[in-house]
Amino acid sequence: MTAAALRAVLFDLDGTLIDSAPDLGAAADRMRLDRGLASLPLSAYRPMAGAGARGMLGVAFGLLPESPEFMDMREEFFRNYEARMLRGTQVFDGVPELIVALRERRLAWGVVTNKARRFTEPLTQAIELFATAGAIVSGDTTPHSKPHPAPLLEAARQLGVPPSACIYVGDDERDIIAGRAAGMRTVAAMYGYLGAQADTTLWEADAVVDSPLALLQWLGPA
Repeated sequence: MTAAALRAVLFDLDGTLIDSAPDLGAAADRMRLDRGLASLPLSAYRPMAGAGARGMLGVAFGLLPESPEFMDMREEFFRNYEARMLRGTQVFDGVPELIVALRERRLAWGVVTNKARRFTEPLTQAIELFATAGAIVSGDTTPHSKPHPAPLLEAARQLGVPPSACIYVGDDERDIIAGRAAGMRTVAAMYGYLGAQADTTLWEADAVVDSPLALLQWLGPA
């Protein structure tokens, strides 16, 4: 894609724009403490933060989604997270500068996340960065979540930009799968929550960046 053809950049949220691992991990760890179990360090939770409740409950209790108690424990986790999701969450270093640079290039930008609207809306409304986002699509905005392309196509629709004129940036393989399926160029964010077994060389992203501002280098001159 040439610079002239690019009209918008879409981002995953957790692990790409914001570091929410401290609050996600703390919500699961609260459940351990409430059950008389020892606390786990944030370093145990961080690699799986991108997997949300599934990842956090897997780390905290070895719990699988097919476990009979999973749904009840997931809702408990959600309540814990909802109560504290703005305490430790921060925008990644370099992200504000990246967004400013994209806007200077007259590029639209937006967010496509699998996080439910229940959490996405309070987070993005509370963090000033997102005031200029032209689209914010949550995991339950469309009937499908990533890796299905529907949420990315909805973001492009909201921005009024053809999918082929968009780039999607994310830190999970499902982001790259969804971006490709939507007809977008894709960028893997190596600084995010890649998971313990991730091998980004297998993802077939168009580019890999190790910091938010490295995206500008890949985009080239304005």
